[in-house]
Amino acid sequence: MKTDKPDELHETTTRLGTERLSKLLFRLSAPSVASMVTISLYHLADTFWLGQLSYQAIAAVTIAVPFYWAMVAIGDGTGVGANALASRRFGERNIEATNQVAGQIFPLTAIFGVVFIIVSVCFARQVATLLGATPDIVALTADYLVFIGWGMPFFLFQLMSRNIFHAAGDAIKPMIFTIVGAVVNAILDPFFIFGWGPFPEMGVGGAGLATAISGGIAAVLSYYFLVGGRSVYRLKLHHVRPSLPIMAQIYRVGLPSVLMEMTVTIVFIMFNRIVAGFGSITLAAMGIGIRIMDLAFMPIYGVANGLLPIVGFCLGARLWERLWSAVKQTSLALVVMLGIATVLLEIFAPQVIAIFNDDPELLAIAVPGIRIMISALILVGPAIMFITTFQGLSKGWTAISLSLVRELVFFIPAIFILPRFIGLNGVWLSLPIADVCGTIIAGFWLYREYRLQKRSGIWDNAPVTEPIPESIPRGRSTLD
Repeated sequence: MKTDKPDELHETTTRLGTERLSKLLFRLSAPSVASMVTISLYHLADTFWLGQLSYQAIAAVTIAVPFYWAMVAIGDGTGVGANALASRRFGERNIEATNQVAGQIFPLTAIFGVVFIIVSVCFARQVATLLGATPDIVALTADYLVFIGWGMPFFLFQLMSRNIFHAAGDAIKPMIFTIVGAVVNAILDPFFIFGWGPFPEMGVGGAGLATAISGGIAAVLSYYFLVGGRSVYRLKLHHVRPSLPIMAQIYRVGLPSVLMEMTVTIVFIMFNRIVAGFGSITLAAMGIGIRIMDLAFMPIYGVANGLLPIVGFCLGARLWERLWSAVKQTSLALVVMLGIATVLLEIFAPQVIAIFNDDPELLAIAVPGIRIMISALILVGPAIMFITTFQGLSKGWTAISLSLVRELVFFIPAIFILPRFIGLNGVWLSLPIADVCGTIIAGFWLYREYRLQKRSGIWDNAPVTEPIPESIPRGRSTLD
């Protein structure tokens, strides 16, 4: 069944403005947190299997991480812009406009996907060298980039469509798609890496191929539910035709997010190259440390994915008190969660790192490294919530400015200055210094935004929160 009534909303979207906030935040964040933790666990499994080959294998994949992050910057940044725009249109009860926004992820996926395939497949060795690969791991890194490159269009579509589902208040489906992909990836890894059974022994390249295949499976599932009328969206052919005006609106918020995350990628390349100066074993130690930190860090992005559609919806519906209450609750919850994670990792760092590789030289580098890097982890969650709030408020340039302050004003000077005086410990220490300073600046700026909003008088005209009309009927819709 199809409907063209613009004032009707799906039940999941209605809840963004009516459901008890603590329950809504949990319902939206928990699936995203679960999917992010699953991704982190996959990365840990990936690191474990590669560690059975050699520490050079871990170092090779670690060097390639910024290339993958560049894809995430474009895919997730575009998705953030689409999420903020679609959730705002839901708040305005404009269903047709939300379909138009959702449809644009198809041409955008095609454009960027082809670019990434060309770069990763045709220029793999050059990219590996640019990323900072030492001579002993250039060939390994290139093999990984070639195979993972074929999966880039799938990863892009999965990231963009995930945000489209979140904009409608549906966090369950993208969670399932992500978990399925991650589980498939973890299962395929040893078969392709070591050549178990009928599979060829591909080493590091096998890890890339397993990742590409799993990304394709997750993307197909996302497409099936998004296009098949199994979501709030009802996409038709004219919705997926490229629309420059709608793309411009998406990137009004999304471009700052793309640039923000791309800046982080560039900074990480610099970080990699500095660490590479201490040898490939130090790169491997850093790679293990980052994967372990991800287990505590990834849930932050899951909570951010839950907060963003609430902020966007409340902006469109002018539910100001609800908006700021959501920011406060998510920030406090993350402080508690990250505090517990920090204590556990500080205590059990040697035992956790040894699971992946127990080389004494590697342990001597990795253990103090991770303990220093996570010392300010408790502040990272609130900082990301503050920046996410500005994205939801359609103030993307403010969001990127706050992120750039952390990276350019604090992190880069620290990463270049501190190692000159205290060696490798200076590399590790640059991270918590940037986290502390960045959180202070972002928190101050968000409080300023809150005070300015209250003084502007817009709160005086805020509507009383009421149940919004019931959902559009569920039905089947295809691209026609």
